[in-house]
Amino acid sequence: MADPFIPITPRMGATRRTALGLLLGTPLLGACAGVQSSLTSGFGGPATPAGPAQQPLAVGTGQVKVGLILPLSASGNAGVAAQSMKNAAEMALAEFQNPNIQLLIKDDAGSAQGAGQGTQQALDEGAEIILGPLFALSVPATANLTRARNVPVIAFSTDASVAGRGVYLLSFLPESDVNRIVDYAAGTGKKSFAAMLPENAYGNVVEAAFKQAVARKGGRIVAFEKYGADRSAVVGRIAAALGGADALFLADDGDAVVATADALTAAGANLRNIQLLGTGLWDNPRVFASASLQGGLYAAPDPAGFRAFAGRYRTKFGAEPVRTATLAYDAVALVAALARTQGGTRFAPDVLTNPSGFAGIDGLFRFRSDGSNDRGLAVMRVASGSGQSVAGSPKSFGA
Repeated sequence: MADPFIPITPRMGATRRTALGLLLGTPLLGACAGVQSSLTSGFGGPATPAGPAQQPLAVGTGQVKVGLILPLSASGNAGVAAQSMKNAAEMALAEFQNPNIQLLIKDDAGSAQGAGQGTQQALDEGAEIILGPLFALSVPATANLTRARNVPVIAFSTDASVAGRGVYLLSFLPESDVNRIVDYAAGTGKKSFAAMLPENAYGNVVEAAFKQAVARKGGRIVAFEKYGADRSAVVGRIAAALGGADALFLADDGDAVVATADALTAAGANLRNIQLLGTGLWDNPRVFASASLQGGLYAAPDPAGFRAFAGRYRTKFGAEPVRTATLAYDAVALVAALARTQGGTRFAPDVLTNPSGFAGIDGLFRFRSDGSNDRGLAVMRVASGSGQSVAGSPKSFGA
């Protein structure tokens, strides 16, 4: 029998604080829960070439040394996100009572070369585990060094192709969104699915997951189209096919999914007669304001966890956290909890891949042996101005 999941929850006096996270482009800095960002996924490149490394920084005085690799000196959104994640990591350390860890914070400048340099420094200083990097293109540079020393990595990329032996992804993978929303729809009796997806790397990942999920639930796909910059060639075909579908799956970022829904409506589709389904990218003010998408369902973390985290972050730093900040917080809280409870095997593969998983800020998560992850996501309904929960996050992973 698997061990019960570890609630990564530091004690603050007599009070339990939640302790234990999403990454397409510019929305990285907004409150888009469930966003899979090209910035960190590797579907796009970093914003800056390699730059000079920052001075070494160590936080905490514990005996267990933990490397944290972030693009702190990168320009634009990458650097802003990295600083927010660094703040969140230090916040996790401060909120965890007497953690026995020391963070060795390294700046990779948003490049593979920088990631390799920072990883080598952390290993030479005794790091037992590496947290980061953020960019998918930087993860192999880190993994090439850590595997030689049998040191595990918990990276923040949403590109599952960089996961593998000893490299685990603590991020919101598109596959989790797809599996959750298809499973929920099938559970409510939906059997016939139509889908429109973007012709890009994100769309390719979602396509594979969607087709597998529908087949696993015994459903059928009655219409499937992918689109580029011009949707007009496929909108008419999907609109004509909706009469034979129970649900329509649209997976794209906020602006694009609104444009797609509006184009379908203009083509004569009555979207109120079909159940609309989406991913965490729908957690966007543009979606909530769209008349065409009202009543649509999407999978995302329960927002309550992030709201509580953001409130504490604002109090401590006087600013809003980026949405990816929970990844760094959860990673540090996780290693602190494992260092406290698991002794000398704290970062062993069977500990990190405990099938019962861990409880974090954004709900349950667990690492798979292939380095990917599962997340316990809520199902949200698009309502005017917000997303409303219709099915909460699971309290445990099923068999």
